[in-house]
Amino acid sequence: MADCIRRAAQGEQAACGQLYQRFHGAVRRVAQGSGTLEAAEVEDVVQETFVRAFRELPRLQHPRAFSGWLLTIARHHAYALSRNVKARARAAEDLAREADMSVPALPPSLTLERRVAVVRALIEGLPEGPEKDTARLFYLEGELSAREIAERLGLGKSAVTMRLERFRARVKRELLARLLAAEVG
Repeated sequence: MADCIRRAAQGEQAACGQLYQRFHGAVRRVAQGSGTLEAAEVEDVVQETFVRAFRELPRLQHPRAFSGWLLTIARHHAYALSRNVKARARAAEDLAREADMSVPALPPSLTLERRVAVVRALIEGLPEGPEKDTARLFYLEGELSAREIAERLGLGKSAVTMRLERFRARVKRELLARLLAAEVG
C-alpha cells in the first residue's frame, strides 16, 4: 500500500485509481454518517475528498497514516457541507417567513385556472436557467416534491429549496400585482 501511495503522490493515475477503489466505500460511509446529507451531497463529499487528497498527497509524510488522513478530510468536508446545508435551510425559512408577512392574502374570488395561468406566464417570463427549470418542475409539471425535483436534476434537496425560495422572493410581489390585475381585468 505504501508503494501505491508514493506512486499516487507522484501523479500516477493508475495508483490514484487503486486508492480510490480501495477507499471510496469508507469515505462514503463517513459522509453518510453525518446523517444530514442527501445522496448527491454525499457524492459531492466523496469527490471533494479525493480531489483534495490527491492534490495534497505529495505533502503526506507518513504513507501509513493515509487512511486516517483521508477519512479526516472526508469528515471535515461532510461537516462543512452539513453546516452549509443547515445554514441555507435556516435562511430559506427566514426568507419565506419574511415574504409571507409582507404580502397580503390573495382575493378568494380568483379562480384556480386564473392563478395557474398567471403563474405559468410569470415562470415563462423568467430568463432561462436553473431557477426557471426548478420553478417549472415544482409549479407546473405536476405534483413533484423538492426531493423528487432534486433527484431529477441531480441536485441536493437543499439546492432545490433555495432555488424555490429565491424564485418566490423574486416574484411574490409581481405575482400578487398580476393576479390583482387579472381580477380587475
